[in-house]
Amino acid sequence: MNAQKLKSVRRVRRANRVRNKVRGTAERPRLTVFRSLKHISAQLIDDDKGVTLVAASSLVKKADRVGGDSYGGNVKAAKAVGSKLAELAKSKGITMAAFDRGFYRYHGRIKALADAAREGGLQF
Repeated sequence: MNAQKLKSVRRVRRANRVRNKVRGTAERPRLTVFRSLKHISAQLIDDDKGVTLVAASSLVKKADRVGGDSYGGNVKAAKAVGSKLAELAKSKGITMAAFDRGFYRYHGRIKALADAAREGGLQF
């Protein structure tokens, strides 16, 4: 198996290992995170119905960008997305969530987003 395919297989295994332990419901949706080099996004998902309840991202029009920052691939943008997600969740009446980090390490932007969501009122 070539190196690139092996790397991809390992990522899928890590994501499945985390996802098998985390399940979202209407009362406690799954907070899942996607991180790219330039942006970060998060959403609250009800796995029972298969619907996204709330979503926030750094990938929006410049005028509507969370935090007003022009770059979405840093810790500052991740904090802004986490606080925006918590604010939207609070408006929908969601107070608890199950954190799904996917195959990412709980470090850097992922940790900053989680901490900001906690400060905004989400519990997980």
